[in-house]
Order: sequence, then structure tokens, then C-alpha cells
Amino acid sequence: MSAPSHDSTLARLLRLTLAGAFLLLLWRVLIALDVETLIGIGNASTHDARPRPVVARGDLAADERATVELFERSRDAVVFITTRQRVQDPWTRNIFSVPRGNGSGFIWDEAGHVVTNYHVLEGASEATVRLSDGRDYKASLVGVSPAHDIAVLRIAVGARHPQPVPVGTSADLKVGQKVFAIGNPFGLDWTLTTGIVSALDRSLPSDGGTTIDHLIQTDAAINPGNSGGPLLDSAGRLIGVNTAIYSPSGASAGIGFAVPVDTVNRVVPQVIRRGRYIRPSLGIEVDEGLNQRLSATLKVDGVVILRVAPNSVAAAAGLEGITVTRDGGIVPGDIIVEVEGRPVSSVGRLLSRLDDFNVGDTVKLTVLRGRSRVDVRVKLQAET
Repeated sequence: MSAPSHDSTLARLLRLTLAGAFLLLLWRVLIALDVETLIGIGNASTHDARPRPVVARGDLAADERATVELFERSRDAVVFITTRQRVQDPWTRNIFSVPRGNGSGFIWDEAGHVVTNYHVLEGASEATVRLSDGRDYKASLVGVSPAHDIAVLRIAVGARHPQPVPVGTSADLKVGQKVFAIGNPFGLDWTLTTGIVSALDRSLPSDGGTTIDHLIQTDAAINPGNSGGPLLDSAGRLIGVNTAIYSPSGASAGIGFAVPVDTVNRVVPQVIRRGRYIRPSLGIEVDEGLNQRLSATLKVDGVVILRVAPNSVAAAAGLEGITVTRDGGIVPGDIIVEVEGRPVSSVGRLLSRLDDFNVGDTVKLTVLRGRSRVDVRVKLQAET
């Protein structure tokens, strides 16, 4: 048998190469046709390219309608507050006004008073109030109560003022009932969040060294910028002023707090009338740091009266302060352990308990006098 010739071998290689090229070209054409078919190219006339018909939704659920109506009815009473601070250039001594922060507030009455948080305005030199219709007003400060984190502004809104937010009560709130917060979190104006009352009668320390009692805890999302905005019940009534969040990150973590409206309704009228809140007082001298040391030494939970002011209601009731002996020793006098049956273990708690009453009210104090517990009735006076 003779060996294949060189020419025949080249011919076979050429045929195989042409066949492979043809198959590759055919494969690419088939792939392209499949893609065109997939996206409808070349076959568009057989497809409907019109928008799909809208399916009728039907009526909103009853709770949705109620929420929408509550927001539309309440939003005009909520305001957006921006603050600025004046700073001086140390080189040129020129004074500049720089942005400081923002928060929320709400219309309190037809005289143009606006309620917000004290910490929204703290350190600011000026504040601007924006209404829901876009009108801006320079606000004047009426007064503050740092112990309650409440401040009152006033704007010259004239005849076209929004209706004040209706005022409810916080005394009959129940854990589980719905609440609604309207505010401006992160500067996103007029935002509605919803939730429930998570707990009642919470306490938080305030910057004034006292404790804010009776706070409402809620899981309605409250973020920076919500401060000062209203917390509403399902009837659209004011039941609290959003004041703080509990969150390691600084954003909402499902735990927010609001100053109860019963406190607000007691404090705000005084701030409007006097420019400040006048706390009810016993006319005694106390000190938190010294009280902690004395309480630990005496092994009691209460407030040690250091001194009774002359001509005070405490003096009239026969309360006694400590006595310093000639050799520098201290003889304790009365130690307040309860106010109207509720225990007090610190100066801040005592002041908060007294804050539940008004000047002129008579309260029952339980004091330790020696080894005896004694009930003393004291008519509260104005703090001096």
C-alpha cells in the first residue's frame, strides 16, 4: 500500500478547517436568533407593548383611613424649627451666624406660641419656625423649663395661623394603645410614624440635675429632629412631647420617650405667664452629693434636710435640719423618706415628687426623726 500524498493531506486539513469555521458561524447565528427572540426583536409585532391595565384598589381599610385623616388634620399644627448660633472670629472679631441644628414643635394656641424641647434651642442665638405651608417666621423666646425639657417660642403669625393641636390627657393612657408621632427626623419634614405605648411612668435624668418623671415610652420611630414634635393618640389629641430616644447608634432603636401632656399642660402656661416655671418648694436646703454620703453613713434611703429656711413652710410645719456640734460632729435632723406615700431616695427624686403638685397644695411628708417615722403636712411655697 502506498503512503498518502502530501497534497491530499493538505486538502483534508483545509476541509476540516472550513467545516469548523462554518459550524462556529452557524452557532453564533443561532445564539443571536435566540437572544432576539428572547427580547422580542424581529418579532415585536406579535407582542403587546402597551402599559398594563391598573387594577382597582377598592376602599382603604378603616384603620388606614383613620391614620390618613389624623395626619391630614394634624400636620398643619406641627412646625419645623431651625436654629443658628452667633460666633465671633477671634482674628477679625467679626460675628457670624452659623447653623446649629433643627427640631420639631407644634402650635400651642392662637396667640402664636410654639412648644418644643429645651434641648432643641439650647445654645442657639436665633430660631426660625417654618409652617406646613412653607411660611417662615423668626421666633422669639418666651421662656424655658430645663427640668422638663420644655421651651416656648412665639411667632407673629397673624390671622392666618394654623389651628392649635388639641390637648388630651396622659393620666389614663394604657400600654398597648396606638400613638402617632409627627416631626422632622433628620430634617425630613412632616414625617408620620406610628406605634404603641410601650410603657408608662418611665424616668430619665435631666440636665438640671432633677429627674423627669412619668415619661411615656413608645416604639413609634423617633429620630434626631423629631424632638419637640407632638405624640398623638388615635383621636389626634396631644398626649406627649417627643423628647429622647434610647439608642447606642443615635437613631431609632424602638425605644423613644415623650414628656406627658399633663406635665406640659401644667408647665407651659406658667412659662407663658412668667417666662419660667416656678417649682413648688418646701423651703429647705438639700444637696445631692452630700446627701449620698450622709445617707450611706446613716444607712437610710431618703433625703437629709441640711437646713430649714426661716419663715418657710417647712419651718411652720416643724421640720428640722442637721445640727453641727461644737466638736464638729453632725446630728441629723429630719430625713424625708416619702412624699404622699411614694418613696424618695435622692434629691432629684424628691424634687420630681414635689413637681407633681402646685404651689399652695398641701402634701404629706413621711420623715425619719430619730428612730421614729413621723407624718408631717406641709403647704408648698414657690421656689425662691
